[in-house]
Parts: sequence; C-alpha cells; structure tokens
Amino acid sequence: MAKAYSYDFRQKVMQALELDGFKKSEVSQLFNISRNTIDLWLKRKAATGDVQAKQRQAASPRQKITDWEKFRVFAKAHSDKTQVEMAALWAGDISDRTISRALAKVGWTRKKRRTGIANAMRLNGQPS
Repeated sequence: MAKAYSYDFRQKVMQALELDGFKKSEVSQLFNISRNTIDLWLKRKAATGDVQAKQRQAASPRQKITDWEKFRVFAKAHSDKTQVEMAALWAGDISDRTISRALAKVGWTRKKRRTGIANAMRLNGQPS
C-alpha cells in the first residue's frame, strides 16, 4: 500500500479549501493530488471532525506451527516422506508449502548430500 499523506499536508489542503476559498480543482492542481482524494478527506472530516489518516492494522502472520522442537522431532521421524505426505500427517490443517517453510526455518535442506563433490574436476596439467 502507498504511504498516507502527512497530517500537516492534509491540513494545508483543507485550509486552502475552507479559509482561502479555492475550488477543489484549483487545490488539486496546486498540491498535485486528485480531486477524489480531496473528496475523501472532506467526507472523513464530515464524519469524524478531522482529516487524520486511519491507523493501519499491522498484518501479523498466523503461525500454524508454533512448537518448533516438536516439529524437529516430527521432521526427523518422517524424513523419508515428501512434504505433501508430511502435511497430511501433521496434526492440523497445513499445506505442503507450510511444511517447506518450516523445514527451512529449522535448518533442513532439500539436498541429500551435505558435503561437496568428492571427484571434482582436476586440471590435467595442459595449458588451455
């Protein structure tokens, strides 16, 4: 979402409309905002008595897996299963994508080999 206009800017726009007697179209051009924004601010001022912006609700993601130690034990016990199968076995309604994020959070990787390649390419001594 876009950031709200500051409160002092809103007050200046309202002052230009109410005290200075400018028209909405003149104010919109002067302050480079749309007439719709001015109309919304006027409606808010009529409803609440002020043009203060609404406070935003912080989106807090709901964690479906909260007991991480229990999940680590579960992941170790079902490490041979796919993420879809693990999601079906977990108590509660979760998706395979949630399992994937949880596995990443506890440090599990999709790669089966933890070390580098044993037979790496070697130079044969000839210039390239």
